[in-house]
Amino acid sequence: MNWHERYIRQAAWTRELRTYLFERCGWSTARCVLEVGCGTGAVLTELMMPGPALHGVDLERSSLRECREHAPAAHLVCADARSLPYADQAFGVTFCHFVLLWIREPLQALQEMRRVTASAGYVLALAEPDYGARVDQPAELEWLGQRQNEALQKAGVALRRGAELGDLFQRAGIHLIETGAIRSTHAQALQKDEWESEWKVLEADLEGSVSPKEMARIKAVDRQARASGKHMLNVPTYFAWGQV
Repeated sequence: MNWHERYIRQAAWTRELRTYLFERCGWSTARCVLEVGCGTGAVLTELMMPGPALHGVDLERSSLRECREHAPAAHLVCADARSLPYADQAFGVTFCHFVLLWIREPLQALQEMRRVTASAGYVLALAEPDYGARVDQPAELEWLGQRQNEALQKAGVALRRGAELGDLFQRAGIHLIETGAIRSTHAQALQKDEWESEWKVLEADLEGSVSPKEMARIKAVDRQARASGKHMLNVPTYFAWGQV
């Protein structure tokens, strides 16, 4: 699995939302911006332009090594989101992207994000899915969705994190400005290379829990459903942003 490729795809899903929110939170006037859980730099890469000083923190050293290649001007640190190694009020904007679902103590992470954000600055969670509300069609593909959810949960994902996002912001002491669902993921038609990329993700998530024969069968069902226009995958994905 090429994780950077996967993160790039996720970043594309939220590009329009990021543009909207960054404009609203005064991105152009912020001195320093922090991405919590920057991964391989899929989002930071798009922000490498004249503007605020960019910082990124991630727990995985291998991801940070790749991030240094994709976003060489960013200041990167290996650390836990629940204990950020920065002074109070160090950043004008602090944000995360598909990260809180992986953190067992998301409230602690948001409290840390609030702590390192300047007074009147902004905290943003750009995308957190609610896999518990996932809808797969046709019915034959519901099995696939259930298996993937089980695999994600086994890997440490909190399946309902998206639905909890607004409440978590308020409990963290962040003044919630706006929250909501941002997209019905993958409802649109995919090009052949995009479809193959989606299946690489599925195969990686389900490796060891689904036999190759069964995977090939359900892949054929998926291909036929897309060709006939009967396919739908809806994973409600939420955003939230607020002010310190």
